[in-house]
Amino acid sequence: MRLTVLCLLASTVFPPVSRAQAPVFVIAPEHSTIKFHVKASVKIAGKFDKWDAALTFTNPDEATGALEINIQAASVDTGSGMKNGKLKNKDFFDVEQNPLVTFKSTKFVQTGPNTFEVDGDFTIRGVANPEKLTLTVSRMGSGSAEIKGAMVFNRKDYGMKKGIPFMSIADHVDVQVHLVEKQISGSPLAFKQKPAWHADSEATFR
Repeated sequence: MRLTVLCLLASTVFPPVSRAQAPVFVIAPEHSTIKFHVKASVKIAGKFDKWDAALTFTNPDEATGALEINIQAASVDTGSGMKNGKLKNKDFFDVEQNPLVTFKSTKFVQTGPNTFEVDGDFTIRGVANPEKLTLTVSRMGSGSAEIKGAMVFNRKDYGMKKGIPFMSIADHVDVQVHLVEKQISGSPLAFKQKPAWHADSEATFR
């Protein structure tokens, strides 16, 4: 009995060296962007200047990935003060009552060597709907990777049913997410399908 207890204690205090550690990534906001575009009679396209994003994993299995993005709606920048003001008002983002636009993933699936589909809850104006973000990952060297994401949503699903005077605006909004991330610790991330940038048999971000 004493030997059993000692073995249990040892396995807790000194875990096996081969045990995989959850990979840890950091996103470089200075090299990353979140942009949007909507078809209209007058160009409406822009970006958000204030946001944060986190990509986390509970173990090296890519299916355990979780992506969370939080955007400060008031940081919208179209390059036009008039358009910015319209988008911030109660007919669109309603930034005073709903300062955040968020995406929180619920499912992470690899669909190809360098591609992923991320299902998640997308929230604007306090209204949440399931949406799909498609990601393409490419290696940049030095342990870094570039993630390009795309999503299309219907603005009317989020209560943005009005337009802007003297302008026609489409219902669907295209979102482009460009993230540059780097693994800083943990085990290499393993993929079910080997990324194209790997010549060896083990697929990792490193």
